[in-house]
Amino acid sequence: MLSSSRISNRLVFVIALVGGTIGGHAARADGPSFDCRKASLPVEKAICADPQLSAIDALVAKAFSGFEPAFGGDKRKIARALIADRNACGQDAACIVSAQNNALQTYGTAPSWVQDYNVALIGKKALDTAARHPKAADQPLPSAIGQCAFTHISELATRLGDDPLETASPEAGSRAGFTNDGVAVSYDREPGLASSRVGDPVVMCLISIPRDCPQDDDRGRVYYGVDLTLKGTWALPDSQHMCGGA
Repeated sequence: MLSSSRISNRLVFVIALVGGTIGGHAARADGPSFDCRKASLPVEKAICADPQLSAIDALVAKAFSGFEPAFGGDKRKIARALIADRNACGQDAACIVSAQNNALQTYGTAPSWVQDYNVALIGKKALDTAARHPKAADQPLPSAIGQCAFTHISELATRLGDDPLETASPEAGSRAGFTNDGVAVSYDREPGLASSRVGDPVVMCLISIPRDCPQDDDRGRVYYGVDLTLKGTWALPDSQHMCGGA
Protein backbone atom coordinates (compact mmCIF):
# COMPACT_ATOMS: atom_id res chain seq x y z
CA MET A 1 0.00 0.00 0.00
CA LEU A 2 1.19 3.51 -0.71
CA SER A 3 2.33 5.32 2.41
CA SER A 4 0.08 8.28 3.14
CA SER A 5 3.18 10.27 4.08
CA ARG A 6 4.15 10.18 0.43
CA ILE A 7 0.91 11.73 -0.76
CA SER A 8 1.27 15.42 -1.55
CA ASN A 9 -1.64 17.68 -0.77
CA ARG A 10 -0.53 20.03 -3.50
CA LEU A 11 -1.62 18.75 -6.90
CA VAL A 12 0.87 21.01 -8.63
CA PHE A 13 3.61 19.01 -6.91
CA VAL A 14 1.98 15.72 -7.86
CA ILE A 15 1.82 16.62 -11.54
CA ALA A 16 5.35 17.99 -11.51
CA LEU A 17 6.62 14.54 -10.56
CA VAL A 18 5.73 13.23 -14.01
CA GLY A 19 8.92 13.34 -16.03
CA GLY A 20 12.26 11.73 -16.60
CA THR A 21 13.17 11.45 -12.93
CA ILE A 22 10.95 10.76 -9.96
CA GLY A 23 11.95 11.90 -6.49
CA GLY A 24 15.51 12.43 -7.72
CA HIS A 25 15.87 8.82 -8.93
CA ALA A 26 16.00 8.16 -12.65
CA ALA A 27 14.32 5.02 -13.91
CA ARG A 28 16.93 2.47 -14.89
CA ALA A 29 17.28 1.54 -18.53
CA ASP A 30 17.07 -2.24 -18.04
CA GLY A 31 13.93 -4.25 -18.70
CA PRO A 32 11.29 -5.16 -19.44
CA SER A 33 11.10 -8.83 -18.46
CA PHE A 34 9.98 -9.93 -21.94
CA ASP A 35 11.22 -9.61 -25.52
CA CYS A 36 9.78 -6.40 -26.96
CA ARG A 37 10.19 -7.81 -30.47
CA LYS A 38 7.42 -10.25 -29.58
CA ALA A 39 5.16 -7.76 -27.80
CA SER A 40 1.57 -8.18 -28.98
CA LEU A 41 -0.71 -6.93 -26.21
CA PRO A 42 -1.39 -3.18 -25.94
CA VAL A 43 0.02 -3.19 -22.41
CA GLU A 44 3.23 -4.87 -23.60
CA LYS A 45 3.69 -2.28 -26.33
CA ALA A 46 3.12 0.53 -23.82
CA ILE A 47 5.72 -0.94 -21.47
CA CYS A 48 8.28 -1.32 -24.25
CA ALA A 49 7.75 2.28 -25.34
CA ASP A 50 8.38 3.77 -21.87
CA PRO A 51 11.76 3.34 -20.08
CA GLN A 52 10.17 3.80 -16.67
CA LEU A 53 7.44 1.23 -17.33
CA SER A 54 10.12 -1.13 -18.65
CA ALA A 55 12.22 -0.70 -15.53
CA ILE A 56 9.22 -1.32 -13.29
CA ASP A 57 8.34 -4.48 -15.21
CA ALA A 58 11.87 -5.79 -14.64
CA LEU A 59 11.53 -5.07 -10.91
CA VAL A 60 8.26 -7.03 -10.79
CA ALA A 61 9.82 -10.08 -12.44
CA LYS A 62 12.77 -9.99 -10.05
CA ALA A 63 10.53 -9.58 -6.99
CA PHE A 64 8.36 -12.55 -8.02
CA SER A 65 11.34 -14.90 -7.95
CA GLY A 66 11.64 -14.54 -4.17
CA PHE A 67 7.93 -14.30 -3.38
CA GLU A 68 6.27 -16.66 -0.92
CA PRO A 69 2.50 -16.23 -0.34
CA ALA A 70 1.63 -15.04 3.15
CA PHE A 71 -1.48 -17.20 3.56
CA GLY A 72 -0.53 -20.43 1.84
CA GLY A 73 -2.00 -19.51 -1.53
CA ASP A 74 -0.76 -20.64 -4.93
CA LYS A 75 2.15 -18.43 -5.98
CA ARG A 76 1.44 -18.69 -9.70
CA LYS A 77 -2.30 -18.15 -9.27
CA ILE A 78 -1.59 -14.91 -7.41
CA ALA A 79 0.84 -13.88 -10.15
CA ARG A 80 -1.74 -14.61 -12.86
CA ALA A 81 -4.27 -12.36 -11.10
CA LEU A 82 -1.72 -9.55 -10.89
CA ILE A 83 -0.79 -9.96 -14.55
CA ALA A 84 -4.48 -9.89 -15.48
CA ASP A 85 -4.80 -6.59 -13.58
CA ARG A 86 -1.89 -5.23 -15.60
CA ASN A 87 -3.10 -6.54 -18.96
CA ALA A 88 -6.57 -5.04 -18.44
CA CYS A 89 -4.96 -1.58 -18.42
CA GLY A 90 -4.30 -1.54 -22.15
CA GLN A 91 -2.08 1.45 -22.88
CA ASP A 92 -3.19 3.49 -19.86
CA ALA A 93 0.13 4.32 -18.14
CA ALA A 94 -1.48 5.41 -14.87
CA CYS A 95 -3.31 2.09 -14.68
CA ILE A 96 -0.20 0.09 -15.61
CA VAL A 97 1.93 1.69 -12.90
CA SER A 98 -0.83 1.18 -10.33
CA ALA A 99 -1.10 -2.50 -11.24
CA GLN A 100 2.68 -2.99 -11.24
CA ASN A 101 3.11 -1.12 -7.96
CA ASN A 102 0.42 -3.37 -6.49
CA ALA A 103 2.37 -6.41 -7.72
CA LEU A 104 5.59 -5.11 -6.14
CA GLN A 105 3.81 -4.52 -2.84
CA THR A 106 2.37 -8.04 -3.03
CA TYR A 107 5.78 -9.58 -3.71
CA GLY A 108 7.56 -7.59 -1.01
CA THR A 109 7.95 -3.85 -1.39
CA ALA A 110 8.04 -1.14 -4.02
CA PRO A 111 10.87 1.39 -4.36
CA SER A 112 9.89 4.90 -3.34
CA TRP A 113 10.30 6.21 -6.89
CA VAL A 114 7.75 3.69 -8.18
CA GLN A 115 5.27 4.77 -5.52
CA ASP A 116 5.89 8.43 -6.35
CA TYR A 117 5.45 7.75 -10.06
CA ASN A 118 2.21 5.92 -9.29
CA VAL A 119 0.86 8.91 -7.34
CA ALA A 120 1.97 11.34 -10.05
CA LEU A 121 0.24 9.52 -12.89
CA ILE A 122 -2.96 8.61 -11.05
CA GLY A 123 -3.19 12.16 -9.67
CA LYS A 124 -2.99 13.56 -13.18
CA LYS A 125 -5.57 11.05 -14.40
CA ALA A 126 -7.96 12.07 -11.61
CA LEU A 127 -7.63 15.74 -12.55
CA ASP A 128 -8.04 14.97 -16.25
CA THR A 129 -11.21 13.02 -15.40
CA ALA A 130 -12.57 16.01 -13.50
CA ALA A 131 -11.67 18.42 -16.31
CA ARG A 132 -13.45 16.32 -18.94
CA HIS A 133 -16.63 15.96 -16.88
CA PRO A 134 -16.84 19.02 -14.60
CA LYS A 135 -20.50 18.47 -13.66
CA ALA A 136 -20.63 14.68 -13.55
CA ALA A 137 -23.18 12.91 -11.38
CA ASP A 138 -22.14 10.29 -8.84
CA GLN A 139 -20.67 7.17 -10.40
CA PRO A 140 -20.29 3.63 -8.98
CA LEU A 141 -17.24 2.82 -6.88
CA PRO A 142 -14.38 1.73 -9.22
CA SER A 143 -14.00 -2.04 -9.41
CA ALA A 144 -10.84 -2.40 -11.52
CA ILE A 145 -7.36 -0.99 -11.00
CA GLY A 146 -6.92 2.31 -12.81
CA GLN A 147 -10.63 3.16 -12.91
CA CYS A 148 -11.70 6.59 -11.62
CA ALA A 149 -15.16 7.80 -10.62
CA PHE A 150 -16.93 10.90 -9.35
CA THR A 151 -18.56 10.89 -5.94
CA HIS A 152 -19.12 13.16 -2.93
CA ILE A 153 -18.03 13.03 0.69
CA SER A 154 -20.88 11.87 2.93
CA GLU A 155 -18.99 11.48 6.23
CA LEU A 156 -15.77 12.72 7.86
CA ALA A 157 -15.08 11.10 11.21
CA THR A 158 -12.44 9.44 13.34
CA ARG A 159 -11.13 6.00 12.43
CA LEU A 160 -13.86 4.26 14.43
CA GLY A 161 -16.51 6.66 13.18
CA ASP A 162 -17.47 7.83 16.67
CA ASP A 163 -16.55 11.54 16.48
CA PRO A 164 -16.40 14.26 13.81
CA LEU A 165 -12.96 14.47 12.23
CA GLU A 166 -12.89 18.27 12.44
CA THR A 167 -12.77 18.34 16.26
CA ALA A 168 -11.05 15.00 16.95
CA SER A 169 -7.56 14.56 18.34
CA PRO A 170 -4.82 13.47 15.88
CA GLU A 171 -4.40 10.03 17.46
CA ALA A 172 -8.07 9.21 16.74
CA GLY A 173 -7.27 8.62 13.08
CA SER A 174 -9.47 9.39 10.08
CA ARG A 175 -12.41 7.93 8.23
CA ALA A 176 -14.30 9.21 5.21
CA GLY A 177 -17.48 7.86 3.70
CA PHE A 178 -18.59 8.61 0.15
CA THR A 179 -21.98 8.65 -1.54
CA ASN A 180 -20.96 5.78 -3.85
CA ASP A 181 -20.44 3.58 -0.73
CA GLY A 182 -16.67 4.00 -0.81
CA VAL A 183 -14.67 4.28 2.41
CA ALA A 184 -11.20 5.61 3.27
CA VAL A 185 -9.59 4.77 6.63
CA SER A 186 -6.33 5.81 8.30
CA TYR A 187 -4.80 5.36 11.75
CA ASP A 188 -3.43 8.90 11.32
CA ARG A 189 -5.10 12.26 10.97
CA GLU A 190 -4.98 12.32 7.17
CA PRO A 191 -4.32 15.91 6.01
CA GLY A 192 -6.22 15.49 2.75
CA LEU A 193 -9.35 14.40 4.60
CA ALA A 194 -8.95 16.87 7.45
CA SER A 195 -8.99 19.74 4.94
CA SER A 196 -12.15 18.46 3.25
CA ARG A 197 -15.82 19.02 4.02
CA VAL A 198 -18.91 16.84 3.83
CA GLY A 199 -20.53 17.38 0.44
CA ASP A 200 -17.31 18.13 -1.41
CA PRO A 201 -17.04 16.53 -4.88
CA VAL A 202 -14.31 13.93 -5.17
CA VAL A 203 -12.66 11.79 -7.81
CA MET A 204 -11.69 8.32 -6.52
CA CYS A 205 -9.34 6.01 -8.43
CA LEU A 206 -8.73 2.37 -7.48
CA ILE A 207 -4.98 1.76 -7.34
CA SER A 208 -4.59 -1.52 -5.45
CA ILE A 209 -6.50 -4.80 -5.12
CA PRO A 210 -5.07 -7.31 -2.60
CA ARG A 211 -4.29 -10.62 -4.30
CA ASP A 212 -2.34 -12.51 -1.63
CA CYS A 213 -5.23 -12.99 0.80
CA PRO A 214 -7.15 -15.66 2.67
CA GLN A 215 -10.13 -16.98 0.74
CA ASP A 216 -13.11 -14.58 0.64
CA ASP A 217 -11.19 -11.81 2.42
CA ASP A 218 -10.92 -8.85 0.05
CA ARG A 219 -10.32 -6.06 2.57
CA GLY A 220 -7.67 -3.47 1.86
CA ARG A 221 -8.45 -2.10 -1.57
CA VAL A 222 -6.64 1.22 -1.87
CA TYR A 223 -8.16 4.27 -3.51
CA TYR A 224 -6.49 7.51 -4.50
CA GLY A 225 -8.82 10.44 -3.85
CA VAL A 226 -8.76 14.12 -4.65
CA ASP A 227 -11.15 16.69 -3.21
CA LEU A 228 -12.11 18.86 -6.17
CA THR A 229 -13.02 21.82 -3.99
CA LEU A 230 -9.97 22.15 -1.74
CA LYS A 231 -7.56 19.94 -3.71
CA GLY A 232 -6.60 17.74 -0.76
CA THR A 233 -5.45 14.24 -1.76
CA TRP A 234 -5.05 10.86 -0.08
CA ALA A 235 -4.30 7.21 -0.91
CA LEU A 236 -6.02 5.03 1.68
CA PRO A 237 -7.50 1.55 2.10
CA ASP A 238 -11.18 0.80 2.54
CA SER A 239 -10.74 -0.85 5.95
CA GLN A 240 -8.73 -0.59 9.16
CA HIS A 241 -6.89 -3.82 8.37
CA MET A 242 -5.56 -5.32 5.17
CA CYS A 243 -6.78 -8.77 4.20
CA GLY A 244 -5.68 -11.40 6.70
CA GLY A 245 -5.49 -8.82 9.49
CA ALA A 246 -7.30 -8.76 12.81
